[in-house]
Amino acid sequence: MATAPEPKSESSLTLENIRAAQGRIEDAVVRTPTLRSITLGKLTGAEVWLKFENLQFTASFKERGALNKLLQLSESERKRGVIAASAGNHSQGVSYHGARLGIPVTIVMPKHTPTVKVQQTRDHGAQVVLHGERYDDAQAKAYEIAEERGLVFVHPFDDAEIAAGQGTIALEMLEDAPMLDTLCVPIGGGGLISGIATAGKALKPDIQMVGVEAELYPSTYSKLRGLKLPCEGDTLAEGIAVKEPGAFTLQVIREVVDDIVLVGERDLERSVSLLLQIEKTVVEGAGAAGLAAMLAHPAKFKGRKVGLVLCGGNIDTRLLANVLLRDLAREGRLARLRIRLQDRPGALYRVVKVFDEQQVNIIEVYHQRIFTTLPAKGLITDIECETRDRAHLDGLIAALRTEGYEVNPVELA
Repeated sequence: MATAPEPKSESSLTLENIRAAQGRIEDAVVRTPTLRSITLGKLTGAEVWLKFENLQFTASFKERGALNKLLQLSESERKRGVIAASAGNHSQGVSYHGARLGIPVTIVMPKHTPTVKVQQTRDHGAQVVLHGERYDDAQAKAYEIAEERGLVFVHPFDDAEIAAGQGTIALEMLEDAPMLDTLCVPIGGGGLISGIATAGKALKPDIQMVGVEAELYPSTYSKLRGLKLPCEGDTLAEGIAVKEPGAFTLQVIREVVDDIVLVGERDLERSVSLLLQIEKTVVEGAGAAGLAAMLAHPAKFKGRKVGLVLCGGNIDTRLLANVLLRDLAREGRLARLRIRLQDRPGALYRVVKVFDEQQVNIIEVYHQRIFTTLPAKGLITDIECETRDRAHLDGLIAALRTEGYEVNPVELA
């Protein structure tokens, strides 16, 4: 079976190489804006600047590294084509720019990749091979096909040319907001932060480089601390759910990244919601990781001038809807109340009257008579409702209890 090529040493990723990458790709990628968020600044106690990489054509920063890699292929390599393993943004970036440049592209994806992602990749002109249950299976198959057909394997992160392309983000951020003293960057395999930190430290040696990983996938965090933390579970930040960082990128991170912090699912969900509500921009879980870090570790960023990379905006619409509704529930603006009633005429009318008196909108009502531990004449009613805020909800619960009802809010995980 084919194996991965040896990573290049960290000396192959320099400010000079990143500037060269910028010259190659600048006419074919979006120079996304870097804008200050006054509201998020007030919320976090810091000066917050956002880099909107979710505005790239494929809604992800991955285009930068993929294009830089493709543009450096020889004519014979271009004719033979390239191959990549990805179920997400990397596949889109390679496929889109491969089609633009007339380079045949093959993408290997795990068998259970959502159909919409498979179709999007095919729509860019790539040949899609579905193989294996996990990303690792797909990557092994991609190496095998690359060896058989003489294709160039385009790694999603563990490649100096890929990282150099991603590093162009830092050049733009520090040109647009030169006062930044901290960059907070998501870490998956490490290509994004390797490029950004290399450029950032070269331009401003005293700038703080902070990486962010999901608590469920602390792979680089563990490596740097000599720990063996588990990397598993369903995280909203699927774009950075990487079990093993790149060998090359890990070398770079050791040299130029000052710290790595972990963020939980609640902070990731809240950050996705806040960015949509406040900035009117859609980000995926990984794209919200920087803001999640500021919410989870406020003391680390307080009073600083922080640049956040909104690295991607490819989030399933149904998942986004769930995140937004869960955030409303945590704020007390949506609630499900479990109320014990007596099973007799007028019982539901009387409890609904309390909702009316408190000016609370009822969304759904669920009766439960059979699957309950109550006596046969007992009745459980779940009422989903909409309130102005947490205080309004607390007032409703107090009013129900004053009327003698046993009320319990159904809490989120």
